[in-house]
Amino acid sequence: MRLSQRCYAVTGLGYSAPWFVNAGFLVGDNVTLIVDTGGNTMAAQTIYGYASAVRPQNTLRVINTEKHFDHIGGNGFFRAKGVDVWGHRGIVRTAEEFTAEIAEFNNGIPDAVRRAKGEARAFFIDTEVTNPNRPIDEDTVFDLGGCIATILLTPGHTDTNLSVWLPEDGVLYCGDCLINAYLPNLDAGTVADWKVWLESLDRVEALQPAFVVAGHGPVAAGEDVARVIGKVRGVLQEAITHGHSPTWQKAK
Repeated sequence: MRLSQRCYAVTGLGYSAPWFVNAGFLVGDNVTLIVDTGGNTMAAQTIYGYASAVRPQNTLRVINTEKHFDHIGGNGFFRAKGVDVWGHRGIVRTAEEFTAEIAEFNNGIPDAVRRAKGEARAFFIDTEVTNPNRPIDEDTVFDLGGCIATILLTPGHTDTNLSVWLPEDGVLYCGDCLINAYLPNLDAGTVADWKVWLESLDRVEALQPAFVVAGHGPVAAGEDVARVIGKVRGVLQEAITHGHSPTWQKAK
């Protein structure tokens, strides 16, 4: 989906029901910056195909918006091609954690026979946990040639969350700092984290983006951006008041 002269969204990449995950890319004159790699190698191949087709001569660069596997699962595909993957210094996932992720994914398969066959392996074929090789621990700017992308630390959902902002196009890629049409996942943090998250919402709201590519759900544009920010803020404020996430009782 083309959002502006330089910005594209790759939406609806598969993950565990009911979730899909989004990615995207920004096309400079010299560098194409890919935002997130999806949950597996097949998602990464899709993103790579779109990003390479728009400006084939560009150098590719990847950035991860957070540490969860649905955003970094395709990293290995890009690293195998020699593409640098940037991300928060705190993204240090292990093979054991990834094995547990696959097991949880498999346990979510409704049919018992398919669970017994371990069909989650098909989803994660040729996928290995691969952490960023270029760490970020502060706001950073990337000169893509003809435009400057700003990397903003926007923690809260996790302490590794960041956003990518192209001011001249008014496009913000914010990972799971914002979620559209889903309940945000607060179970990854605590009340203290949720308060930090509110500060990150204030930061992205102050940018007044024309488009927001959230980590999950439809791209938000125009007046819908304020609605999405307000919805996530309301969920966080309620969770802080009650001291638990909206899904806490179900999880117990």
